[in-house]
Amino acid sequence: MKCIIYLRVSTKEQAQTNDKEGYSIAAQRKACVAYVRNEGWELIDEYVDRGESARSIHRPQLREMLSHIQKEKDIDAVVVHKLDRFSRNVEDHVTIKAILKRANCQLVSVVEKIEDTAQGRFMEGIYAAMAQFYSDNLGAEVTKGMLEKVKQGGWPHQAPLGYKNVREGTRNIAIVVLDPDTAPYVKQAFELYATGNYSLDDIRDFFFDKGVRNRNGTPGPLALDTIRNIFNNPFFYGTIRYRGAEYPGEHKPLISRQLWEKVQVQLDDRRAGVRQRKHPHYLKGSLYCGECGGRLSFQLAKGKYPYFFCLNKQKSKNRDCQSKYVDVAYVEEEVEKIYRDIQLSKETAAGLIERFNEELISKQSSNAMEEKFLAKRIGKLADERMSTLRAYQAKAIPLDLLKQEQDRIASEMSHAESRLEVIHAQLDQLRAVLDRGIAVASRCGMGYKKAKSQKRKLYNQAFFDKIIVKDGKVKVEYTDLFHALLSESSNKTSLVGLAGLEPATGRL
Repeated sequence: MKCIIYLRVSTKEQAQTNDKEGYSIAAQRKACVAYVRNEGWELIDEYVDRGESARSIHRPQLREMLSHIQKEKDIDAVVVHKLDRFSRNVEDHVTIKAILKRANCQLVSVVEKIEDTAQGRFMEGIYAAMAQFYSDNLGAEVTKGMLEKVKQGGWPHQAPLGYKNVREGTRNIAIVVLDPDTAPYVKQAFELYATGNYSLDDIRDFFFDKGVRNRNGTPGPLALDTIRNIFNNPFFYGTIRYRGAEYPGEHKPLISRQLWEKVQVQLDDRRAGVRQRKHPHYLKGSLYCGECGGRLSFQLAKGKYPYFFCLNKQKSKNRDCQSKYVDVAYVEEEVEKIYRDIQLSKETAAGLIERFNEELISKQSSNAMEEKFLAKRIGKLADERMSTLRAYQAKAIPLDLLKQEQDRIASEMSHAESRLEVIHAQLDQLRAVLDRGIAVASRCGMGYKKAKSQKRKLYNQAFFDKIIVKDGKVKVEYTDLFHALLSESSNKTSLVGLAGLEPATGRL
């Protein structure tokens, strides 16, 4: 009887070691060869996938083996150490078994004694289903472990450019430390871009000149999206952003929070179409034409007379726009006046804090009920998962229904766990946003007046979605947070809709 041995390990480390549990290539080969000799079979060849997952049928050596069996039809059996070395996906297992069956080839496991009978095939299906359950559960546990590491300040992925992954201590704990080869260049890139005098293309050229290349080994420069992601990542000032929430990191910050925020201003300006040229102004990017809705830009007539003008009108995008040039000093004074008018008095601020605290307490009670419900739901889903597996083992449901139910349960459990994580952090973040917003609004009049240009720009971005100029008058549209705090109907404002707010005043 002619046979082939198929061996697989899921990690590169296992491929290079002899582990005591018998999952290394050498341990599997030894067991399989001994089995073949004991049976008196003829060993034709072996196929080995090193560091390949069993979750997919698209493993190179597996595909090559199946191709040989289909074409030559000269193999009577494929010998594996355990079925979970062969597949951890029920659908793939059934597919591969069908290919082998058409070639009159059987699958043999050294560990699981599978007979070619109805009972034997039933037991094989159970082994395959259990392997998939183990794989799915392992994935969920890995995700849970990664989240726990992040909550403790660790980083579960490859370190960003400027850092590197190392292991330290007797427990060989994985940590992230500054990379002396690239960290200085990343920090300098932040400093350069924050000035507003450099584009992303300039920063890409800067990295390339310093010898910083793509990590995939190609000799080309960093992609612009890569650089943009670096600039957007709070990791560099010490904060870890993971699955929509932020956690304090244990790694050493490369830059200050203030420098990162300056870079965000430049990124926002670029996205808004504000190009940094000869004439920067802190109102650029916030001003809009009340006639056509176009953006207002800044110019110096004859190099000394400043004014704002509608870009749409200048570029003939809207020939009906009747807007006129607007004196810069007038707009600056009007915006200053708006800040004086909207500044919250001590009594108003205290009333807002009291009202929002009452609603936060109410929402906290609602969240507690939802947490209790979600915890019960997760427990019920875990029971359902085991019940469906037992039903399959008792022949109460077919294999395809088992897979369908397991997929549904895994999806619902993942959704419930994600929602649970969100509501845990939701109220604390919301309270911090509101407290910061009220504090800033309570001193915005004097604060804006004393602020320098860069700080004024931050004020305007935090408070206003738009500053609109029409017929010589200036009006504003607030951001969501400050609309809730400052609008005339703020005494009726609900926190519904604010729960997902980022702290808009965080840069002030």
